[in-house]
Amino acid sequence: MTATATPTDVAETAKGWFSRAEDWLDDKGKGAWIAAMVLGFVFFWPIGLALLFYMIWSKNMFKSGCRTRSRHAHRSFRSSGNSAFDAYKADTLRRLEDEQDAFESFLNRLREAKDKAEFDQFMADRARKAREEAVDAETVEA
Repeated sequence: MTATATPTDVAETAKGWFSRAEDWLDDKGKGAWIAAMVLGFVFFWPIGLALLFYMIWSKNMFKSGCRTRSRHAHRSFRSSGNSAFDAYKADTLRRLEDEQDAFESFLNRLREAKDKAEFDQFMADRARKAREEAVDAETVEA
């Protein structure tokens, strides 16, 4: 029995190579993308141009690590094959998400309290100025 490569296998291999190269460049950072683009222009200009268009289209140059975080988040939900560890991991992630939600609500309460204090100060200053203007108007009339 001979193994022949189907078009799907060839596409998956090419996709795998491209994904690995993209992941490697992402791990190295924006400098690696820029270096790859410059080298592409130096050796064969259409490659550099293609990399430039790809970086603009995928917005690699304009974001700050969101893709890396999402890739790691995707890996965190992958099963390890050990059900006890997976249960522990799920419980820990749930607990961390609960703590993050509690912290975000705490920060929101702090912001609201600060905003309220600033607004109260503004209203007190406004009322004080109105009283001073009223007193000044009475002294002018007298």
